[in-house]
Amino acid sequence: MKSTRKVSLSTMQIVALAFFGVIFLGGIILYLPFCNQKPIEFLDALFTSVTCVCVTGLVTVVPAEQFTLAGQIVMLILIQIGGLGVIACTVSFFLLLGKKITMKGRILIQEAYGLDTLSGMVKFIIRILKGTFLVEGIGAVLFAFQFVPEYGFVRGIGYGIFHSVSAFCNAGIDILGSTSFIKYADSPLVNFTTMFLIVMGGLGFPVWYDLFRNTKEVVRGKRPKRWLLSRLGLQSKIVLTMTAALILLGTLGFFVIEYGNPATMGDMSVPEKLMASAFQSVTTRTAGYATVSQSGLYENSRLLGCILMFIGGSPAGTAGGIKTTTAAMLILTVVCVLRGRKDTECYGRRVENDIVRSGITISLITFTCWLIGVAAVTAFDPQAEFLNVMYEVSSALGTVGLSADLTPVLSRGSHIVLMLLMYIGRIGPLTMALVFSGKSEKFSQFRDLPEKRIMIG
Repeated sequence: MKSTRKVSLSTMQIVALAFFGVIFLGGIILYLPFCNQKPIEFLDALFTSVTCVCVTGLVTVVPAEQFTLAGQIVMLILIQIGGLGVIACTVSFFLLLGKKITMKGRILIQEAYGLDTLSGMVKFIIRILKGTFLVEGIGAVLFAFQFVPEYGFVRGIGYGIFHSVSAFCNAGIDILGSTSFIKYADSPLVNFTTMFLIVMGGLGFPVWYDLFRNTKEVVRGKRPKRWLLSRLGLQSKIVLTMTAALILLGTLGFFVIEYGNPATMGDMSVPEKLMASAFQSVTTRTAGYATVSQSGLYENSRLLGCILMFIGGSPAGTAGGIKTTTAAMLILTVVCVLRGRKDTECYGRRVENDIVRSGITISLITFTCWLIGVAAVTAFDPQAEFLNVMYEVSSALGTVGLSADLTPVLSRGSHIVLMLLMYIGRIGPLTMALVFSGKSEKFSQFRDLPEKRIMIG
């Protein structure tokens, strides 16, 4: 008798396989002749698909010169899927067909976005879609004011849509040429529109909903205006605080370091230097657009960029990195230990120990992946400058896309390493580890074991 064994996949495995499937299909489509202006190797097409779906921005070819209009539309679709997430896109497809979302599908959404309840899953996805298309639409209109006079109406509108989606999804992929947004370094419209889109995409959808809900209650008079921010959830407060702090500190750091650098912003006026510094600070938080030469940055600026790329954006958004909340948990834990407190505290609340443990795990796994990536690229391309290798690996793992002009000249072995890092960075290092372990993210089990103390430090 034949024994039938049902294979059950965890949520993490479904997400990982779905991303892999979209990437591979996208690579095949981008390899086809109708997508290319000139012949392309399959590895370059696959690399482009990975960088689109993983919303990174590193490229081995120049998209504006390599891909036809059809190819660029395929890239745009892949970026949108990667930004929203495969789960959200699949649910959207079923909703368009008028099909109901099963209980299994609702549980999948809950676990994929780390929500506390099963109620309102479909409404949550609909809010994500409405908010995404609204913000991307605003960005496209603003970009059109720059691109339409420059490229004509049809192409200008197309460029506005493409770069708005790419910026909001934190992809940082452009179809303007090989110099990204450097020629727009003095344009407040392009700079602030791009920064607005990057920050909005990086905040995370739960923070959006929390802000929207509080704003609606204030507008309707249910809450006083002074409660607009004070009544936000703990995650929203941490995300907004860390986002603001990282942008300000990054802006100050780049401004001081690069102030007199002739290869970046040395010849700019002071307001332009401040704008370029703010843009660099925002874009290193997983976006990938650049208004100054990344290879021209001083070494300490690239090191600062590596730190910001490692932290990245916020959970359940379009950004990568270990996330702002994880970084906040590490800092708060250190502060509480130094103050002699037993628990990690923030805004008068105690953070659960499981969350702290998960944050430490994510940081250590991510750092390990980063070390392995740096070692692998250095082994494949020993002639490459070490700091540039660090910058490129940080950019791939953090799904940023900023490049010190190194990726196109790396060997194929390094390209494969970068693709793996982009994939791990997009689905999350902890998720990747749980994929192989076959466990869900709620993997902790209670075991009543005797306690023992060990020496540390």
